[in-house]
Amino acid sequence: MASDLETKAKEAFIDDHFELALHLYSQAIQLNPKHAELYADRAQANIKLNNLTEAVADANKAIELDPSMSKAYLRKATACMKLEEYQTAKSALETGAALAPAESRFSKLIKECEERIAEETGDVSMQMPEALAKNDVPAKEIELDKDQPNLEIEAAPPKPAYRHEFYQKPEEVVVTIFAKGIPHDCVKVDYGEQTLSVAINAPGKEAYHFQPRLFAKIIPEKCRYDVLSTKVEIRLAKSVPIHWTSLEFSREVAITQRVNVSSVSASQRPSYPSSKPQRVDWDKIEAQVKKEKDEKLDGDAALNKFFRDIYKDADEDTRRAMQKSFVESNGTVLSTNWKEVGAKKVEGSPPDGMEMKKWEY
Repeated sequence: MASDLETKAKEAFIDDHFELALHLYSQAIQLNPKHAELYADRAQANIKLNNLTEAVADANKAIELDPSMSKAYLRKATACMKLEEYQTAKSALETGAALAPAESRFSKLIKECEERIAEETGDVSMQMPEALAKNDVPAKEIELDKDQPNLEIEAAPPKPAYRHEFYQKPEEVVVTIFAKGIPHDCVKVDYGEQTLSVAINAPGKEAYHFQPRLFAKIIPEKCRYDVLSTKVEIRLAKSVPIHWTSLEFSREVAITQRVNVSSVSASQRPSYPSSKPQRVDWDKIEAQVKKEKDEKLDGDAALNKFFRDIYKDADEDTRRAMQKSFVESNGTVLSTNWKEVGAKKVEGSPPDGMEMKKWEY
């Protein structure tokens, strides 16, 4: 039965019915889950459907079951190159090339990976033209030669068996899968440069697969996971300490770089609103208002200000002289000499052309 499904799946693939081929390969795997060839071929169908993280997971499973299968390494490299994980792709290609030295595609793709890696690291001597750097050039893939079937089946996506969520720290992202009572040997976790593959196959429970393309790159060798009594906790080491706005990659989401505060001057640092009451220097505000008014004075107002300034800065005798002379002269004399003013009554001195009059009450 599994071999019949495999044959039909290959026929569907050649006829470009990739969804059908994927569905048939999945059915065949359920009947024969230890057959590495099925996983490698399903990886090819996933690549055609752009299910890249699923393709990497299938290729990894095929390699696990049969480490000598060269095409499984080619499948993994093809998917990783489309995911822009060139280091992982190169490693897979080098292993595949050692297994199949006569296959020229390995050496060609290794060279392409080296060029892409050089672009990422800024090695000008190995950089590709800018036009190529801006486009995803898909790796050549293996095509199977079989007759074409006439079948059409629509496969519905499976509902996840377990819920997951994530939180992050400056240097890592922690993914939690809420799977209760799962034995440790039933959990398999693989890491790529920007992919995560989680498979949970517990006896008597529905198989679970979670294979996202991550928001940003990670360091696979520093990642780890723990299987606890109520959950599976996966710790992903960030390649760059940036804030992840989501767990999964999206071209519409911009990556926000972390700001090194120590390198920003005080004048450049952003200010933030605070609930702390702000102190107001009312004396400074009053002086500023007064200054603005004083600058606009002219005529009698300017003269009066001049006399007020003299009085404000004068000693006690000068102030007494100014007060006595002003009052006794009915506002016509203003003297600052107390010795002269204090010894006698100050007579009024009207302006030229005017005369003093005494008012009777």
